[in-house]
Amino acid sequence: MKILLCGKGGSGKSTVAALLAKNLQAEGYRVLVVDADESNYGLSAQLGLPAPEELMTQIGGKRAVQNRMGKVRVNGEKAPVFSELWSIDDIPHECVSGKDGLFLLQIGKVKHYGEGCACPMGVLSKDFLSHLTLGQKDVAIIDTEAGVEHLGRGVVGSVDLVLAIIDPSYESIKLSEKIFAMVQESKKPVHFILNRADSELADKIIAKLGKKRVIGVIPFSKPVQEKGLTGEPLDLKLPSMTSVTSFVLQALKKEQTDDA
Repeated sequence: MKILLCGKGGSGKSTVAALLAKNLQAEGYRVLVVDADESNYGLSAQLGLPAPEELMTQIGGKRAVQNRMGKVRVNGEKAPVFSELWSIDDIPHECVSGKDGLFLLQIGKVKHYGEGCACPMGVLSKDFLSHLTLGQKDVAIIDTEAGVEHLGRGVVGSVDLVLAIIDPSYESIKLSEKIFAMVQESKKPVHFILNRADSELADKIIAKLGKKRVIGVIPFSKPVQEKGLTGEPLDLKLPSMTSVTSFVLQALKKEQTDDA
């Protein structure tokens, strides 16, 4: 199963990705976390894994990807910038760091002033995910950039489930409505996780979004904030993550049953 996390900047996508990945790892799944956010440099620290070589570097760098983006097939369709079929075990060791069934792959980062837009990262993310093959006990969690550009690029077409992270702000709630509408167009399931929301705020947000859409409420956590400040791994068992993890585990079991 491929699970994409999205939301506004600062909503806590990477934090939830790391916590969920570690919970699924504890349940016996091999978890590949795909860092598809070209401007966030903290996910590797939250996972407690070294940052590997970027996939974009492995296939020749940003310019090589841009050149591939311009190629057109004989039938007029755009040629993919990434076309290899990879399982977790097929990923070159330079491009993945891992320990005890938890793995990290980074698509690519913006590094230099004036280097141009992040479009090549978005195209590479889409093509990589469409060619990623997973076993029954494998899960991929994709941490995306803020906003909805990845949805506009069709990245959701390659995943099985979308989880939108919402913080208690007007901007986040408005964005969630756009995310829901865009994911609905892709005919993929989408659910919400409320982050850093106390019970009173959570009730107000749920009243706006609908109870069936929200799979978990994560209140503010000082230990999470402190580890985020110091760059320590999020080796925490948050009771508030239980409902989110349970929802994902049920989805995984359903997928396995359907495939049987």
